[in-house]
Amino acid sequence: MKVLVIGSGGREHALVWKIAQSAHASKVWCAPGNAGTALETVAKTGIQVENVPLGAEDLKGLLNFAGEHKPDLTVVGSENPLALGIVDRFQNAGFRIWGPTQKAAQFESSKVFSQEFMKRHGIPTAKAASFSEPEAARAFARELEGRCIVKADGLAFGKGVLICQSVEDADRSIKSILKEKAFGEAGNRILIQELLVGREVSLHAICDGKSYQLFPTSQDHKRALDGDQGLNTGGMGAYFPTPFFVAEALEQARQEILDPWLAGCQAEGIDYHGILYPGLMLTEDGPKVLEFNSRFGDPETQVYLRCLKSDLIEILEASIDGTLNAVNLEWSEGVSVCVVIASGGYPGSYTKGQRITGLETADDLSGVKVFHAGTRSSKPDIITSGGRVLGVTADGNSLEAALKTAYTATEMIQFEGAFYRTDIGAKAISWRADPHSISRGSLNWSTNKA
Repeated sequence: MKVLVIGSGGREHALVWKIAQSAHASKVWCAPGNAGTALETVAKTGIQVENVPLGAEDLKGLLNFAGEHKPDLTVVGSENPLALGIVDRFQNAGFRIWGPTQKAAQFESSKVFSQEFMKRHGIPTAKAASFSEPEAARAFARELEGRCIVKADGLAFGKGVLICQSVEDADRSIKSILKEKAFGEAGNRILIQELLVGREVSLHAICDGKSYQLFPTSQDHKRALDGDQGLNTGGMGAYFPTPFFVAEALEQARQEILDPWLAGCQAEGIDYHGILYPGLMLTEDGPKVLEFNSRFGDPETQVYLRCLKSDLIEILEASIDGTLNAVNLEWSEGVSVCVVIASGGYPGSYTKGQRITGLETADDLSGVKVFHAGTRSSKPDIITSGGRVLGVTADGNSLEAALKTAYTATEMIQFEGAFYRTDIGAKAISWRADPHSISRGSLNWSTNKA
C-alpha cells in the first residue's frame, strides 16, 4: 500500500522509518519531511521515501496531492493539522486517514476544554482555572502562592507552558502570555494549574473509538538544560521503559484515567481514533493528568518505535477500523534512549543553516539510529533548519548500556551552537539506586482504594 505521512519532525521521521519496514508498504511519501526522511527506503520494494514540498498545515495542497496520487493510508504525525481538521477533510473526500478528528483533537488544541472534560468525568488532575483577563488570573495564582503552571490554551509547539515558583514568577508569566502575546493567539486564554509534586511520565494509548491499548511508559525531559533547568521545550530526550511506573500503578492509571476518559468520550459523542498521550505526574495521591495530547509524543515516538516489534501499519489500520482488540502489541525486552541535539538558543531564537558533520559515523554505530527533526538537505551537506535538530536514539540490554551508546554517538555529531542534555535517564538510575527517592505513594498504589 501507498502511505503518506504528514509532518517534518523527529516523530515523523520515526514514523516513516517504521512504516517503511512494514510488509504492507510499497511506497511512502512524507510532507514536508526532512533530510532524514528522504534517506529512508521501503523494505518491500526498495523504493526511496519521497519528500513532498507541502507544509503540514497546507490542507488544500495535501488534499490535492492525495487526489492525484491516491495514498491508501495517510498518517498524521503533528498536532497542528489535526487541530485544523485535516482528518475530517480527508474523510469527507473519501481518503483513509489515521488520527483524531478536529472535535477529538480538542484534547490537545484547547487546554481549557481538556481541563473541563476531566472535571466533568472525575479524572484526577491538578486544581486549575482558565482566564482571559490578567487581574483575575493573578488573583488565582496568588491563591496558589505562585507555585503554579501557566499554559497558553492553544497550540504553541510544546513551548506554551511556563513553570512558576513564586507570585512574581506567575505575574510575569501571565503578563507574557496574555498581554505581551508571547505565544500569539494561542495565548488569548490561559489555564493556570497548581504545581504538582512527583515524577513525570508519558503514557500513550492507541484508540479505536471503543477501546484502547496502552503502551508501556516512557519519560520525556521537557526542560532545556541539565537538572531540569531552563525553559520548557518540545522535549530534549526520552527513554523507554520507565522502571518506577510499576504494574499496579499502570492498572490504576487505566481504571482512574483511561477508562473514564473513554466513557466520557462516548457520552459526549467524541469518536476518538488515534493516539491519546496523557502526560502524568506520579504524586503521593496517585497519578494525575498534567495535560492530554492527541498525537504521539516527540521524542517518545523515537524510543517507542525502536522497541515496537509489531507491524505499525497493521496497528494503525486497526485503530481506524475499530478492531484493536484483535491486534497484539509486541515489544522488545531492551531499553531505548533518545538524546536530542538542539540549536543554540532553543527554545528561544536560534540560527539556521549550520552544516552538520558526523552523521554517518554516528549512524553506523551498532544499535544507533539518528532521527532527523530540524534538518534539510543542501547538497552535498545536511544543514540545520530548526530548534530541535536531531534525536540520537540507541538501544541496549540495559539503560546504562543504551545511554553509553547514545552519548558516544551524540559526541560524534557537530554543528555550530549544538547543545544537548547530559542527564537523560538520570532519574531512573537514581531511583534504582535508591527507590525511596520517589514518593512512597507513587511506588505502592493500589488498584482498589479503601
